[in-house]
Amino acid sequence: MDSKTVSLADAKARLSELAELAAAGETVVITKRGKPVVRMTRPESPRKPVDLEQLQQLTASMPPQSEEAGEFMRQMRDNARY
Repeated sequence: MDSKTVSLADAKARLSELAELAAAGETVVITKRGKPVVRMTRPESPRKPVDLEQLQQLTASMPPQSEEAGEFMRQMRDNARY
């Protein structure tokens, strides 16, 4: 993630521009006398609740694994190309 640092005086003059940068995913740090005092970032999107019953129905319809997870991971690691 990119970060942009501006002084408080510059931030006052360019608040709309800095807000747009933050909305686009860039972190904006505002300093006062050279020390960081504010960090502007894009707000996190709220998470959607999980419907437990729907999740259970989905997983119940899936076929069981033919091998244990540990063995599967070992095979994946051993067969991986580095």
